[in-house]
Amino acid sequence: MKLKADRATLLKALGHIQSVAEKRNTIPILANVLIAVRDGRLAFTATDMEIAVVEDVAATTTRNGATTAPAATIYDIVRKLPDGAEVELDHPGGDAQLALRAGRFATSLLVLPVEDFPSMTAGQLPHRFHLPALTLRGLIDRTRFAISTEETRYYLNGIYLHAVESDGHRRLRAVATDGHRLARVEEDLPEGAGAMPGVIVPRKTVAELRKLLDEASGSVEVGLSDTRIQFTVGPITLTSKLIDGTFPEYDRVIPRDNDKVLRVGKKDFAEAVARVAAISSERSRPVKLALQKDLLTLSAASPDQGTAVEELDGDRVQYAAGPLEIGFQARYLNDITDQITEQVEFRFADGSAPTIVRDSADESALYVLMPMRV
Repeated sequence: MKLKADRATLLKALGHIQSVAEKRNTIPILANVLIAVRDGRLAFTATDMEIAVVEDVAATTTRNGATTAPAATIYDIVRKLPDGAEVELDHPGGDAQLALRAGRFATSLLVLPVEDFPSMTAGQLPHRFHLPALTLRGLIDRTRFAISTEETRYYLNGIYLHAVESDGHRRLRAVATDGHRLARVEEDLPEGAGAMPGVIVPRKTVAELRKLLDEASGSVEVGLSDTRIQFTVGPITLTSKLIDGTFPEYDRVIPRDNDKVLRVGKKDFAEAVARVAAISSERSRPVKLALQKDLLTLSAASPDQGTAVEELDGDRVQYAAGPLEIGFQARYLNDITDQITEQVEFRFADGSAPTIVRDSADESALYVLMPMRV
C-alpha cells in the first residue's frame, strides 16, 4: 500500500476516525485504524465493536494494499505536521512497519494484521430512506439532553426513533427520557421509512453522528434493520449496533388535562432561572415558581448562601389561572428552554404533577418535566 495526501485532508478524516477507535486498549486491534487502498480509493475505518466509521479520503495512490496502525498516534503525528505538508504512507505488506514521511520528517509505526480487524458493515439493512441533514440535526439536538446516563436502565440510554400516526399524518418521531424529563420531537415521515421498526440509537452513536452533521449539508442516507443502523453523511458511513431492549410506553407519562397555562419569554425566563439558581450550591439547584395572574416569581434558597428572588410580570408573562407553586431543577429547566426560540409555554395541573413544556412557535416538539419538592 502506498499513497500521498495533503495534511489537511488526512487530519480531518483522522479526527473523525480516532474518536471512535477504542482508547482503553483492552483489545489492541480496536485502537488501530484500518488504512486500505483499493483501485485508487483510500478508506479509513475505525471501530469499537459497537460503532464503525468508514471515510473515503482524497489521495494519490500508487499501490493497493491494507494495514492497521494506532489511530491516536497517527492522528497526533499528522496534527503536529506543518500546514500544507504532503504526507506519504507506505506499507510493503505483511508485518513490516508503516512508513510515514512528510518533508524531512519520517517515522515508522508498528502494525497489526488486517485479518484481526473486525467488520461491522456486512449484512442487509432492508429499510432505507433519506433525511435532510438539518432535519436530523434538529431531531438530535431537541432530544439528546434527555437521554439517560443510568446504565441499569440501558434501554433509556439512547434516542427512540420510530414511525407513528399523528393527527392523521405519518410522522418520524424521536423520543428520549431519563425518568425526570422527556423530550418528544417529530418530523414528516420520509419515503421508505413507513415499515421501519422502532429502534433505540445508543448515546455514543448519537454523539458521533452529531459531530459529523456539523459539517454536513444536503441529505443523509439512513439504513436500518432490527439490530443495526447506518448513516451515510457525504464520504463518511457510520454503522452502529442498536440497543437491544424495549423502550417504555412513554405516552403514558404525557399528561392530557393540564389546563393552567403560563407563557413567558424564553430569554427573560432562562436568565431569571440562572440568576436565582446561582445562590444554591446543590447540584440539583431547585428553583420554585410561584404563579399569580400575569405574575411569575422565581426563588431559590440555600442554607449556606441565603435566598434569591426575581419577579417577571407585565408583557413578559401571561397567566390567567389560579395561584400555583411548583419546583424544578434549574438545569432541567435550562436544558429545555435551550431548545425553544422565543416564548416558552408551560401547562400545569398542580404543584406535584408532571408539567408539559412547549415552544409556542413549534408544534413539532413536546417536553415533559417532573417537579421536585422545594
